[in-house]
Amino acid sequence: MVVSYATEGVCSKEIKFEVENGVVKQLAFVGGCPGNLSAIAKLVEGMPVEDVIRKLKGNLCRNQTSCADQLARALEEYRSR
Repeated sequence: MVVSYATEGVCSKEIKFEVENGVVKQLAFVGGCPGNLSAIAKLVEGMPVEDVIRKLKGNLCRNQTSCADQLARALEEYRSR
């Protein structure tokens, strides 16, 4: 199941991802800086959700957040469902 998360305060407008057995799969950012965001996606695909949250939460760019921080928030929201 693909999960969509509407971002706030960053250039990317949305994050789409799948989680299978606690592992991030098929991650994509909609909008934003394509080079950096595709690199983030490649780096975290296959990682456990908890590891991604721990590594990326609080990584700030502007507006007191970043695309990486928004991904951590999206995964936290997913985890709390």
